[in-house]
Amino acid sequence: MWFFSEEERQLQEVVRDFAKNELLPRAEHHDEEETFNLEAFKKMGELGLLGITADPEYGGSGLGATAATIVMEELGKVCASSTLSYLAHAILCINNIDKNASPEQKAKYLPKLISGEWVGCMGMSEPDYGSDAIGIQTRAKKEGDHYLINGSKMWITNAQYADIAYVYTRTGDEKKDLSTFILEKENGHFQFGKPIHKMGMRASPTGELIFDNAKVPASQLVGEEGDSVSHMMKNLDIERITISGISLGIARACVEQSVRYAGERKQFGKEIGSFQLIQKMLAEMSTETEMMSHFLYSVCKEYDNGTQGPAVAARVKLALPKMTTKIALDAIQLHGGYGYSREFPLERFMRDNKLNEIGAGTNEVMILIIAKDLLRESRR
Repeated sequence: MWFFSEEERQLQEVVRDFAKNELLPRAEHHDEEETFNLEAFKKMGELGLLGITADPEYGGSGLGATAATIVMEELGKVCASSTLSYLAHAILCINNIDKNASPEQKAKYLPKLISGEWVGCMGMSEPDYGSDAIGIQTRAKKEGDHYLINGSKMWITNAQYADIAYVYTRTGDEKKDLSTFILEKENGHFQFGKPIHKMGMRASPTGELIFDNAKVPASQLVGEEGDSVSHMMKNLDIERITISGISLGIARACVEQSVRYAGERKQFGKEIGSFQLIQKMLAEMSTETEMMSHFLYSVCKEYDNGTQGPAVAARVKLALPKMTTKIALDAIQLHGGYGYSREFPLERFMRDNKLNEIGAGTNEVMILIIAKDLLRESRR
């Protein structure tokens, strides 16, 4: 993108090489086996990628949404599953702690999370509360110098590998009475339920967190009781922006694979790229991808400059995953039987991207947010 800083351009090259050398050779294997590429994850820590938005005082890079989205795009182009686990760790856990926790909490948790020694996750969704995040029922009750936490969290990325969980709970009876705790596996603050087997993002572990009278010191509370709604909503914005970067990476991979295939595959004695219908598909896929790129990185820039308006993150989150699913399906169609088979990665790209239309807020929730913003503006 024309406005990338020199640092961001260098980051793009480093991550692109890392994805090619560390993720690509094992992406298909981990998808088939539903296994987590923990080795590559640890190497992300060595490269300084895990703390991309965190304060340098604690080992982070101190960069913004633009840099984080560059990482998502380059990794997502090769292995969306590993990128989703990266997002859960770097944005949902580390970024939340960096922006909301006390200096003591940051000093305790961020260095080991940023280095990759610890794996992090975030607990928001519950078995009966997904889109209605404010309605969560996991409850923390204060007793003296500690809290007892009871409940469960569902669809949690990195759950089975997590050492640290950044968890939203209810501490009162009003909808706004949400509080956050940093929980530790080694101190028995949470247990794991059964792993969840998914259509896509199969190499990104997903599971349930269970809290059964978990005794958690009051020092693990982030901020004050009842002040977590604003934290939740603010972090959802950067999550929705950066997860859209994964979709952009998948779209680029679909276009590159399709162009390559159209120049190699022959039918009726000609390369299929010479047929106008194939050219139309390639031209539209490429144009749609470039439109997404300009939209996404413009929103990133606005976010980093503090000029992003209401509902903009929802708009980019609605547009990019939907368009990438279309591009992936077009790429499968262009490849014919090969696209539908597992001999080519197109079917994996499509399966992986579908999660981006559900996670971080479904398409339908994005539509509600955008529509409410439009109607609110019309009344002014």
